Amino acid sequence: MGLFSFFTKEVAIDLGTANTVIIADDKVVVDEPSIVAIDRTNGEIIAVGMKAMLMHGKTHENIKTIRPLRDGVIADFQSAEYMIREMIKMIWKKKPLITSLKMVICIPSGITAVEERAVKESAIQAGAKDVRLIHEPMAAAIGIGIDVMEPVGNMVIDIGGGTSEIAVIALGGIVSNRSIRVAGDDFTQDIIDYMRKQHNISVGERTAEKIKIEVGSALTTLENPPEDIAIHGRDLLTGIPKEVTVNYAEIAYCLDKTLIKIETAVLNALEKTPPELASDIYRSGIFMAGGGSLLRGLDVRIAQKTKLNVYVAEDPLRAVARGTGIALRNFDKFSFLIK
Repeated sequence: MGLFSFFTKEVAIDLGTANTVIIADDKVVVDEPSIVAIDRTNGEIIAVGMKAMLMHGKTHENIKTIRPLRDGVIADFQSAEYMIREMIKMIWKKKPLITSLKMVICIPSGITAVEERAVKESAIQAGAKDVRLIHEPMAAAIGIGIDVMEPVGNMVIDIGGGTSEIAVIALGGIVSNRSIRVAGDDFTQDIIDYMRKQHNISVGERTAEKIKIEVGSALTTLENPPEDIAIHGRDLLTGIPKEVTVNYAEIAYCLDKTLIKIETAVLNALEKTPPELASDIYRSGIFMAGGGSLLRGLDVRIAQKTKLNVYVAEDPLRAVARGTGIALRNFDKFSFLIK
């Protein structure tokens, strides 16, 4: 067994709509944007991850950039397979002596059987011998440090790029959950639309992402507001590049509709929670993970809406990946969570 385990490599993958995080040997070895750049003339992949992200929105007609995942599921099978393969190559610069590759990949809880199979197939095509899946809210809970095996109810909100997962977890299972396809990408799109309508300026996805990170807010009044930022884009009337200044309050206003959808999903999940678990959640509060939970004031906004304490995970961007890694390491303990 010792010899065979030497030839088997185990990796945990958080295959996200916006970022893919890979953990091997208890370390984050890959943290790259989920994007590939393809040469249209021969179909060859030019770049993956950060290199492809730098090309996004700046390509000529012979190169196109593709995000293989949309709403937390695989939208482009071939690109997803190639992306997984290339990112696994990043782990081991020199080709290691591997006879088999074992993967645990986390998936949204609202995923269909067909979408699940697509994830498994992509991983197998990318070279995995054994592929297991774990649900994102469960992986997030393990990554945050919650003891999911206890007979105690805990609520986890995982806001990623494509999906927001809201789940109540107890005794190693998901008791009630809501998986909605409203998340970070919708925030970015809201900003693009707002800049077009309000400022008559056309901005790309990367600029909108920058606005979201630097002045994004869920509340129109913050205790420590970020400084206004200058944004460059194309004037829709003249076609000439121009600069506008954006502040956090107007971004909070433009994100409001999308944030209401997330709040409603949280309230729906709480409505369906059995009374005994609801009393546990009242005591323990709500835990948040995922990149979307980094939006300024979002925890305060959800706390105001639910009248519960809301805590953001230590490293929310990697909480799901970390939980997947822990589940892989303690496979025997968490085996019934992994399918």
